[in-house]
Parts: sequence; structure tokens; C-alpha cells
Amino acid sequence: MERGSKIFEELVVAILRNSEKSPMFSVAERLEMLKALTGHLKNVRIDTFDGLMVEYAKSMQAVCILRGIRAISDYEYELQMALMNRKLEPTLETVFMMPADKYSYVSSRLVREVAQAGGPVRGLVPEMVEQRLRDKIVTAKQPEPRAIEILDRIDLGGKELDPKAVAKRKKKA
Repeated sequence: MERGSKIFEELVVAILRNSEKSPMFSVAERLEMLKALTGHLKNVRIDTFDGLMVEYAKSMQAVCILRGIRAISDYEYELQMALMNRKLEPTLETVFMMPADKYSYVSSRLVREVAQAGGPVRGLVPEMVEQRLRDKIVTAKQPEPRAIEILDRIDLGGKELDPKAVAKRKKKA
């Protein structure tokens, strides 16, 4: 985003609301973090969209889609996407950017897996994201609260048992 903001007059970072994926952070959480992390970039705007990216790009009067590519596997997928986007909207260009070397192997899946296993993710994501990630993992590991029903009497096939009497007997033992 930093490098893209230096190339383009305006850069809109758009988050797809995809109901088929279950990311660790909600769209609202990602929106909030991205706005905080790009606040110093005056020509960057963060937004969300549904549906086709080319339709969203047209509605924004965009002339270009900027995509990042980390590896050959990314290139194959992104090439297919760019060609389909060109078929759907011939006036919209796609520009690919390579990451800095130190991020070329980083993916959200790998960061999540390392963090969930208790490994260090410092330097792989911004500090604020690292903290939010740790908070999410701690919250996810906490057991759900349980509700128990306390009965006045317990029926044991015709015999009633007073739970208070059982508790008194346990205390004596």
C-alpha cells in the first residue's frame, strides 16, 4: 500500500465481503486496522465491496487494479484473474507488484498458523495486527462458560435423593 500510494494519485484498498471464507478477523475489524495503519497515507482510502471486483472498480471510476504477487503460484492465479477481469471490463488494467524480499514468503495462512501454535510473528505483521492476533487466539482458547441446572430433588427410580444431603456427606468425607 505504501509503494502503491507513491505510484498512483489515489489508491483505494478494497476488502471483499466473502461469505464463503471464514477469516480470523471480521470485515469490520480488518477495515478498522487498515484505516489505522494507512492513516498517514493521505491518498489511500479503505473500503469494502460485494460481488465482482471489476464492477466495484468501475463504480469507483478506477483505471487500474493493483495486485501483489509473492510466488509463482500467486502469479498463475492472478494472471487468470487479470485475464478474466480484462474480458469483463477491457478498459481496466491490472498491475502486479512484487513484495519486498523479506515478505515474499509471508501469507495470512502462515502467519495465523504460526501464531496459533504460539510462535513469533513479530516483523511479519504490523505491531497492532500482532497484538490483535494474539488477543483473538487467547479468546478462542478460553473455554465456553457452562451452565448447570441445580435440582431440588433427584428421582432415582422411585427413591428421591436430596442433593443437599449428598453435598453434606461429601464434606464429611
